[in-house]
Amino acid sequence: MKWFAGRPGLILAVVLALTGCLNLGPEYHRPENVVPVPEVFEEAVVTGDQVTYDDKWWSIFNDPALNDYMDAVLAHNWDIERTAGRILELRALAGQRRADRYPQVDIDWQNRKDVRNVERSGDGSNRRESETFSTYNLSLPVFFEVDLWGRLARAEDAVRAELLGAEENRRVVAQTVVAEALALYFEIESIERGLAISFGLIDNFKRNLRLVRRRYERGLASALDLRQARRILAESEATIPNLRRDLGTRQHRLSILMGKYPSAGPPRQHPDNYYTRLPEVPAGLPSDLLLRRPDIRVVEARLISLNARVAEALASRFPRITLTGSFGYQRDHFDPLFRSDSELWTFANGVTQPIFDAGRLEEGQRAAEARYRIGIADYAQTVLTAFAEVEDALLTRREQLERRKLVVTFLDEARQTQTVAEKRYGRGLTRYLDVLDAQRARFLAERDLVEADLALYINRINLYVALGGDWADPGEVPYPD
Repeated sequence: MKWFAGRPGLILAVVLALTGCLNLGPEYHRPENVVPVPEVFEEAVVTGDQVTYDDKWWSIFNDPALNDYMDAVLAHNWDIERTAGRILELRALAGQRRADRYPQVDIDWQNRKDVRNVERSGDGSNRRESETFSTYNLSLPVFFEVDLWGRLARAEDAVRAELLGAEENRRVVAQTVVAEALALYFEIESIERGLAISFGLIDNFKRNLRLVRRRYERGLASALDLRQARRILAESEATIPNLRRDLGTRQHRLSILMGKYPSAGPPRQHPDNYYTRLPEVPAGLPSDLLLRRPDIRVVEARLISLNARVAEALASRFPRITLTGSFGYQRDHFDPLFRSDSELWTFANGVTQPIFDAGRLEEGQRAAEARYRIGIADYAQTVLTAFAEVEDALLTRREQLERRKLVVTFLDEARQTQTVAEKRYGRGLTRYLDVLDAQRARFLAERDLVEADLALYINRINLYVALGGDWADPGEVPYPD
């Protein structure tokens, strides 16, 4: 106790270090009433039900190949891997900020040699000689800042919030990549179905050309009919290279999303009953988006970080208390260095308080508060955009289902019209131009049905993305070995 006598500053610093610190600045609270939230989505058919997600919701399409593709995307995509690196970086930065709150202990070893000129006398004469002096110094310097106002704690909170945002951003990237891969997969199938329709149409035009040629040779058809049959066949065949190009480029993009070298393959065959009506999706409650969508959680994590930065800026305007000390040994001979009479120790405590800085710290606090205000605006805009995406997806789904019904009716009528036109032309009761119009109408109807099916599948992807959830969670980022 005598050692502490006359050291009130030291006693105060120790007490403050043991009892913790004060956290200045505002505590974070989620912004309320910045966006009016309705009780239910306006475009929702089913209301009041919670959305439930499976880990692999795309299994509703009953396509094993699709499941394999999505597993490969989540496991090998480089965009997702990049986000993992960012998470590891922020984990390290959070560790650095945490370390700032602990004492820093170093080791200092010095071996100093000085050459001095020494006058020596002897034999009745004085002479100057050079002599080397060695000094050995081994010490443990210590530095510690008492986080009295919570400046260091708030800095650590800010980085941890940034880490949380990076983890949520990884889920955003995973959802975006998976959604893109799903869309590409269905676009590939749509192009493959389009190729099958085009090949079927070409075969039909080839049969018509043979029929028209026979009728022309018998004098039952004009040269114009023969020219039109050849023209429509050449026109249809000219569409195939573009379709093959579109198929290959999308296959390349899907390969890249899976982390593979871009490769393309031949088109696959699909049954006529390819499309199956997808089950209803309960829209859930609008307020659920605030907790479920990772992009909203990203901007909220940034808001938490900005709030902590405001508190950090405020605490920077208050005095800083530092403790410094050192303990070691110093002697001019190495062998007896570790002796009690060689001990050397120092201890100091200090308080630093800015007196005049031309308002730099105050303006820094105002800048932090302004950034927090910007963060609130970003949060509100992201929430509104999320609501709009859900409402858009629900509205689009309803209208696309209605459109598909009309397209199916159109296709049925087009097929029957083609059959009648071909029979009447075979009996010489109508012009060949009527047959071409009927065939074109059927081709357009079949293509419209393919596009309607693709639009419904893309809409289902967009709806799940808009509603959020952990259906594309890439998993935790492991710590490096």
